[in-house]
Amino acid sequence: MELPAGDRGLDGLRWCVVTGGRGFMARHLVAALLRSGDWRVRITDLAPVATLEPDEEGLLGAALRVGLAEYVSADVCDLAQLTKGAKNVIGACKTCKVKSLIYTSSSSVVFDGIHDLFGVDESVQYPAKFPDAYAQTKAEAEKLVMEANGMNGLLSCCLRPGSIFGPGDMVISSIISYGGKLIIIGEGKNSDDFVYVDNVVHGHICAMKALSTKVGAKLCGGQAYFITNVEPMNVWDFVYMVLEELGYKRPLKIRIPLFIVLPITYVIEWSYNKVLYLYGMHQPQSLTSARIKYLTLSRTFSCNRAIEQLGYKPIVSLKDGVKATIEMYNRPTYARLP
Repeated sequence: MELPAGDRGLDGLRWCVVTGGRGFMARHLVAALLRSGDWRVRITDLAPVATLEPDEEGLLGAALRVGLAEYVSADVCDLAQLTKGAKNVIGACKTCKVKSLIYTSSSSVVFDGIHDLFGVDESVQYPAKFPDAYAQTKAEAEKLVMEANGMNGLLSCCLRPGSIFGPGDMVISSIISYGGKLIIIGEGKNSDDFVYVDNVVHGHICAMKALSTKVGAKLCGGQAYFITNVEPMNVWDFVYMVLEELGYKRPLKIRIPLFIVLPITYVIEWSYNKVLYLYGMHQPQSLTSARIKYLTLSRTFSCNRAIEQLGYKPIVSLKDGVKATIEMYNRPTYARLP
């Protein structure tokens, strides 16, 4: 997702384009920008129209009606369409003289799926081989965005969030599907850097503000930053905390050794690649070798650069983020986002 900032309109508000704007984190970002009262927001996504969830009808619905927000159906692979509509991606940003571009990357760009990562900073290089296509494509996009900094007056930087959770996420919803069971894969000693979605949004706002100043533009332009809650935590302790918040005071613990799970994932992936895809079956997502690597290896990151250069600081604690997420899921009118 890119977040470019452009020129001010007649009302003094600057335009901000959020691509993939109907996705999980992007929806929260759009809401934060509108709540600030400083921005007009252009939302782009593949769907022909924006179908609002019940909880979006107030803020976003009103903004769309009065012109503080616009929805544009656009394909990020179509440069001509982006130049005309969303004015996004690097080439379109240059053409339209967009001033700043913030790319939402991922902490997975430095993960090889083999080695644990403990408190690593941005000096860590990209791995020779990535565990999945997602991490690889994020890394490739990062390079392009950072190289574009300074071209045609465009300022750019990349943010690398940890494992994002919050209302509408895939993390909490998958834990909810456990039904009160704590299913531990492997030894259960690995840690992760979970980050509440509002903190990721806050990181984007901090980056945008930093790039808007001469000092910040010189310091932050062309850089990448890890964004976390600064509360690294054992993965399974986090799952346990979520289950307790759901009301399971004594979750049923099920431990599955890694030597049993991995062969199963290889057989499933081999079956799909060789046979099942011929019959139109979807590639399995829940039990893949890449997913097992993310679940069993430690991945924690240093936020010092973001704190020092962007002025970033988490605004919601891990525990409060979990509570807010569970409260949202428990609302009868809340629709869980894809």
